Amino acid sequence: MSVRGIRGAITVDANEESPILEATIQLLNGILAVNHIIPEDICSVLVTVTQDLDATFPARAIRQMAGWELVPLMCSLEVPVKGSLEKCIRLMVLVNTEASQKDIRHVYLNGAQVLRPDLSGK
Repeated sequence: MSVRGIRGAITVDANEESPILEATIQLLNGILAVNHIIPEDICSVLVTVTQDLDATFPARAIRQMAGWELVPLMCSLEVPVKGSLEKCIRLMVLVNTEASQKDIRHVYLNGAQVLRPDLSGK
């Protein structure tokens, strides 16, 4: 078994609590579904947001999901590069898995598909 990183990103339309929490759950559920993993497989999750998203901590949404009470979560800010994608939530899910690196499926939703078009349709 190896530890693998699974990336994902999603954009929201507004800097408001509800859209941020809902998008975080949508993204995480997408990552879990396409990679066939459960919370027990997760080592930790790093959540980042762009500086224009400060209405809530996205990790709050994950913490409220069943089975995620003991999974280590951490929120951080993305590097504020001029011209970069706005209103974006990114996840780095570290998971214990038998899957090879090439079998890991990364998830990019909404406007975040522009970040990795090579992986968005995979």
